Amino acid sequence: MARRIQVTVSFPCLFLLAVLMAVSAVAEDKRPITEKDIFQFHWVADPQMSPDGSQVVFVQVNVNERDNKYENSIWAVGSGGNDVPRRLTNGPRDSQPRWSPDGKRLAFQRVVEKDGKAQPGQIYILNFIGGEPWALTSLTEGAGGVKWSPDGSHIALESETTQTDVAKANRKSDDKAAEEKEKAAKPNGRDTDVRVIARAVYRRNGGGYGNPKRHGHIWVVSVPVAPDGSAMPTPKQLTSDNFDEGDVMWSPDSKTIYYNTSHIPEPYYELGQDEIYSVPADGGTPIKIFTMQGSIDTPVLNPDGKRIAFRGSLNQPIRSYTQEDLWVIELSAGAQAKNLTADFDWDIGGGPGGDQHPPRGGGDTAPVWSKDGKSILDVVLKEGSANLYGFDANSGKATSITNGKFDIINFSTSEDRSKTAVAVSTPTNIGDVFISDASGKMTQLSHVNEKLFSQLKLTDPEEIWYTSFDGRKIQAWVQKPPDFDATKKYPLILNIHGGPHTAYGYTFDHEFQWMAAKGYVVLYPNPRGSTSYGQEFGNIIQHKYPGDDFKDLMAGVDELIKRGMVDPEKLGVTGGSGGGVLTNWAIGQTDRFKAAVSQRSIADWSAWWYTADFTLFHPSWFKGAPFEDPADFKARSPLTNIAKVKTPLMLIEGEADLRTPPTAGGEMMFRALKYLKRPVVMVRFPSETHELSRSGQPWHRVERLQHIVNWFDIYLMGIQVPGYEANPVEE
Repeated sequence: MARRIQVTVSFPCLFLLAVLMAVSAVAEDKRPITEKDIFQFHWVADPQMSPDGSQVVFVQVNVNERDNKYENSIWAVGSGGNDVPRRLTNGPRDSQPRWSPDGKRLAFQRVVEKDGKAQPGQIYILNFIGGEPWALTSLTEGAGGVKWSPDGSHIALESETTQTDVAKANRKSDDKAAEEKEKAAKPNGRDTDVRVIARAVYRRNGGGYGNPKRHGHIWVVSVPVAPDGSAMPTPKQLTSDNFDEGDVMWSPDSKTIYYNTSHIPEPYYELGQDEIYSVPADGGTPIKIFTMQGSIDTPVLNPDGKRIAFRGSLNQPIRSYTQEDLWVIELSAGAQAKNLTADFDWDIGGGPGGDQHPPRGGGDTAPVWSKDGKSILDVVLKEGSANLYGFDANSGKATSITNGKFDIINFSTSEDRSKTAVAVSTPTNIGDVFISDASGKMTQLSHVNEKLFSQLKLTDPEEIWYTSFDGRKIQAWVQKPPDFDATKKYPLILNIHGGPHTAYGYTFDHEFQWMAAKGYVVLYPNPRGSTSYGQEFGNIIQHKYPGDDFKDLMAGVDELIKRGMVDPEKLGVTGGSGGGVLTNWAIGQTDRFKAAVSQRSIADWSAWWYTADFTLFHPSWFKGAPFEDPADFKARSPLTNIAKVKTPLMLIEGEADLRTPPTAGGEMMFRALKYLKRPVVMVRFPSETHELSRSGQPWHRVERLQHIVNWFDIYLMGIQVPGYEANPVEE
């Protein structure tokens, strides 16, 4: 008996020892993350719960390293938590999956390539009973924004196709008379590449030049059960005004379509004003329902079709940052929109910024009504975390559903609202699909990066709060090297977010993890002006940017020095967009930084005011135009302090960046510092837009990270890295 007891007691001890030895061995096998691991990353996006709650479809994005591009396809997984996701489509550019009301079909957008060039996306249908996806549309300018009618017989969509395009596509190839008529209508009888610009906003970062003759309009097309070999149904155009429409909503009886628009010819001259219209689904004259003196975002009709909920904000007072609220309005004559969250001082529909949200196919989120119309579900950004909240549709009372330190990127619900599919990111997980029940209990459905991440040494950042110069509390995160030694002092990289009205938070950032893996402590704070801390905190920098936000950043640097974890003689600073502005500004205010990398920045506010892809015609950031208040523009421009800059500076620019054009940012800093014979280098990325760090070409994203850390290695680590000399030696 004694012997049996001894065996029983010893077994768990031996088992525990074996487990600990195995864990230790696994830990020793793990390696630091590298910049090139991005080639193995997978992203999940746009999860869509089936009406009955039994399964979720989502977009998965991968990298094709050989072709240096992204590929995305649609996958499905059961909602029970025990299934392995299965691939539904072959891609390589399938997105926007949307369930039919009966859950038997899936509509999605497919972009095909012809001669290496992406063609306009079209709507495809996939029957879950079997078979291959088939094309529902063939509109010349493509189709997107799928919305099924409640009875499942039709799909409303958005397209910039015109009736002239339709007539031309339907014209017979031998119709010489039509060809001659079309030719005669052209100036000089030929096509021209000359652009006549008559609008202040005429191009968009990532979108290039706009066409003022084309607008996104609402179309409707019937959906056959399956293609039968006969001609496919012809989409019908419902709207045709010289304005864009979107955010389609169907009435419960499938007879009426509601949509969002703004009938202001040149909206940059006026304060924002959005409108909701209705139009019969079978065609007719659109009718204005109501006007919002401000913005209407993601409107949704409640189940009985009598109220609309939307995220929005008023256009008065004019602020640098206006926090969106959750509103409802009755669809009755003379009704006024009601702000449900006027006393709820957090960001409705917001989320933290990062470099690893899906590079494409991400999809949008919108508020969701409960089945009985008594409450509304939405995501809320609070102090760096994005969680689900429920709001009473009459009183606005808020109830937290989930309460995690993570980032809910997208969500959708089952028809009865008992289950919610969410795409969730954390500082150590790019993102996966989860199910949340009504109580907020989360069940993980996908593990798309498990194989790679099981090999990596990834650590959670340390959250800190510190006090700035005027007593304000600032939230920040500290990403430490995986093998951090508290007895050592590390070189520091202060990483500043853009916006400036965005926020860092509990989401995955490859950049921070890799910098830490290279031996740096990374500090990423949310200084004043950041979102997720209330309206006043976000707007306090109006007409004062950059300024006191710089003091918040330096207080964070001093906090880490005080804690003894960083070497005060090895400080670096970087940031992109608004973070680039503050990087340029910081090195003109202090010599404490031994190296700086300014990305996609602004050097001269006046030059930027004249060249950016959007206007500042209202006193949001500045009280007037540069020629009306030149002193203010000069005082807040980093270029004004250029003679004081002695910090070695790298400037990273996207050559197709229209948001912060290089000519108003990096090029000016570079030329001025070269004149002053200061250490400076500019790294330019061909064809890249302002989205270089988030959705640029995969190899460019890798090279961007390499250049940033190379610069810090040279000046903070003392490592010799060739390639940045004015007169490089030929290899």
